[in-house]
Amino acid sequence: MSDRVNFLFIMTDQHRADHLGCFGNTVVKTPNLDSLAASGERWDRFYAANPICMPNRASIMTGRMPSVHGAFHNGIPLSTDQVTFVELLRDAGYRTGLIGKSHLQSFTGLPATNTYQPDPNLHTPSENRRDAYKHNRHGPNYDLETITQWDTPLATRIDGDFYGFEDVEVAADHADRACGDYLLWAKEQRPDFESLVGPENALPGGSIKAPQAWRTAVPEELYSTTWVANQSKSWLRERAQDSDPFFLQMSFPDPHHPFTPPGRYWDMYDPADMVLPESFNAQDALVPVAKMREALRDGSDPRDNQNPFAVTEQEAKGILALTYGMITMIDDAIGGVLAELESLGLADNTVVVFTSDHGDYMGDHGLMLKLLLHYQGLIRVPFIWSDPTTAAAGKVNSGLAASIDIAASVLARAGIQPYNGLQGRDLLATEAPEAVLVEEDSQRTMTGFDRNQRVRTVVTDRYRMSLREGEDWDELYDLVADPLELVNLYDDEKYADVRQSLTELMLRRVIELQDRAPLPAYRA
Repeated sequence: MSDRVNFLFIMTDQHRADHLGCFGNTVVKTPNLDSLAASGERWDRFYAANPICMPNRASIMTGRMPSVHGAFHNGIPLSTDQVTFVELLRDAGYRTGLIGKSHLQSFTGLPATNTYQPDPNLHTPSENRRDAYKHNRHGPNYDLETITQWDTPLATRIDGDFYGFEDVEVAADHADRACGDYLLWAKEQRPDFESLVGPENALPGGSIKAPQAWRTAVPEELYSTTWVANQSKSWLRERAQDSDPFFLQMSFPDPHHPFTPPGRYWDMYDPADMVLPESFNAQDALVPVAKMREALRDGSDPRDNQNPFAVTEQEAKGILALTYGMITMIDDAIGGVLAELESLGLADNTVVVFTSDHGDYMGDHGLMLKLLLHYQGLIRVPFIWSDPTTAAAGKVNSGLAASIDIAASVLARAGIQPYNGLQGRDLLATEAPEAVLVEEDSQRTMTGFDRNQRVRTVVTDRYRMSLREGEDWDELYDLVADPLELVNLYDDEKYADVRQSLTELMLRRVIELQDRAPLPAYRA
């Protein structure tokens, strides 16, 4: 076993901060993560750089904002030209592993919808000159996670490593539709495994009726959450025999929709016991929220895809109950891995970090899923840092922090100098900033909106302001007086000075987060 510190980096998907007991939730049972927070430090105001999977996961890996690393929306892979903090760990002698969801590349296999459209009246550039980047992240090296090509394990299709990960076993997609290396394994256990998945194969007795919810026939022992935990334990057992330090990213595809907790986790929570968010039935001034609620009433929203949608009270309670089931299953799995760390004699030298890539509306303002509206439930995520060599003992840090800070913090703790262009800060050794920035650049029109949305949000100790390109409305909320974000103050003249100061603060933060790479060839 190495005398250098190890890291176990745990991630969930689409998991808001207040869906953990240690963050104040009195219904969902998360004793293992609560215990982790009690032994370490948790950040109460930790924000995603972008409220979508691929952009924020790329920001975590690079410590850079989406507008800088370029993977600013799902479907845009992280360029292999971008350095990840995991590569620096490996360069310093760490054994690196990724088990579970990666999503640094697209996995859907769907055809591109936002393609270059030739103008018949103009000369069309040749194919490799239609984008500002000649090497625009297409080709075999960027199709490694594509579901339709996953006939062999990812590890057999990479040359050297995968964004710095030497060992990779990936679960792509979500819930009982998870696939990738996980699906290859599941088919080995049950050749008829695909006859267990999806709503068409759902078990009877699913009393919860809600969009994208079904009682999966996949048993607990074959579900992706169990697979991620078991493969992680196996990987850790191998590391216990090594002299090198390790970094393991254990990444669960849940509690992302669809909502399919298996076995006893399906009805572990009673929808009748679920408490709806206080903002559920509030009369929002925002037009998109009103339009989504109208689409619910007239049945015009299919609610069967990745776009946010409105729900009824009964549907919201059902989805909350199922989500809590998925979260508790993950917590049980984490407990088993932490126990394995202990039994292997690795716990005393392993920093355990927990976070999620983004949140979910989960009934806030009557909505579900993610995208477009930067309410706290969507952009604020859990973050826990438990270091057995320090005595944090349940400390709660209320300073502003963000997902771009993870890379800098891990590198600092490992004693590794960061690369030029890293934008995050060491959470354990620096002061919190005055504000954090959240970016979003949507690529499609969704219910409630007339056009694609480009949004920049600034969050301070007291306020959240979001500015939009091409819209005649923006947002400003006093998070102290109005924590539910119901009263939009942007056009209130009494808050003109606040709006002006926040606009300047946002601009300065945007300037600060412009790229400082590459280094110049000389200094004048």
